[in-house]
Amino acid sequence: MAKAISALDWCAVRLGEDHNWWVAETSDPVRWDVDGLSIVDPRQVQHLIELVDPLRDYGFDQDVFDSAFIPFRIEKDLGNGKVRLKRMKESLFDSDEKLFALPDILDEENGPFADLLDHLTRCRVKMLNDLFKFESKLTVDEVEEVIREDQNSSFIQGQAVHTFTELTDILDYMPEGYDSDEDAPAKREDDTDDQDLPEIDEEDEAKLKNDESLKWDEDEGDEESEDGEGKEKKKEGEDEDSEEEKGDSDEGDSRPRSRAKSKR
Repeated sequence: MAKAISALDWCAVRLGEDHNWWVAETSDPVRWDVDGLSIVDPRQVQHLIELVDPLRDYGFDQDVFDSAFIPFRIEKDLGNGKVRLKRMKESLFDSDEKLFALPDILDEENGPFADLLDHLTRCRVKMLNDLFKFESKLTVDEVEEVIREDQNSSFIQGQAVHTFTELTDILDYMPEGYDSDEDAPAKREDDTDDQDLPEIDEEDEAKLKNDESLKWDEDEGDEESEDGEGKEKKKEGEDEDSEEEKGDSDEGDSRPRSRAKSKR
C-alpha cells in the first residue's frame, strides 16, 4: 500500500459540469483508476475543516482525517479546464497553501478513507445524541443506512458520488423532522440576562422605584391620562355648579350662556 501511494507523484484534474473537480490522469495509471475518481478542491477542503471542528469535543481525530487524503498543490494550468497537480507532504489543517485533497481509496473497504467515513459518522452520532433529546438514541447503523440509500439512488442513475458529497452527507446529517439551526438547544437569553444583573437590596430598590427620572414614557402617559380624566370631571362639576348659580340668580332669563362665561 505504501509503495502504491508513493508512486503517485502527480495527477491532472478537470472541472466537471457539476462544478466539482475530477481526476483525468495520474502518474500511476496501473493502480489508480480515474473512472469516477473525484478530488476535493481547496475551497471544499476549508469547508470540511470548519465542519469537523465541532466534532473535536466528541472524539474527532485530526490524524485520521489527514491520513485519509493525499494532498496536492497546483503545478500548472493545462488549458481546456484541466490543471496539473503536484503531490505535497503537508497536513491539510496546517498548510498555508491552497491544497487539493485526493481520497486514499485504493482499499475501498478497509483503507484510510473508509476509516475516516466510519470515524466521522461515529462522532456525528455522538454529537447529535448529546444535543438532541431523541425518543430513542440515534445509532451509527441508522445514519449509514439513510446515507447509503441516497448514494445508491445516484449509482442507479449512473452518477458518481463526489468525495465532498460523501463527507458532507455525514457532517450535515440530521434525522428527518429535525433542523440543526432551529431545533438545536441554545442557552436561554433570560438566564444569561439574569446572571449578568447585579443584586439590589430592598432600600436601594425602594429608592429606584421612587426615582421620577427612571419612569417609562408609558407610565408618564398613564399619569397624564389619569390627570386629564380628573380635570374633565372637575370641569363638569364646575359647570354644574355654574348652572345652579345661574338658575338662582336669573330665573327669568332663558337665554343660553356660553361655557366660557359660566366659568367666569
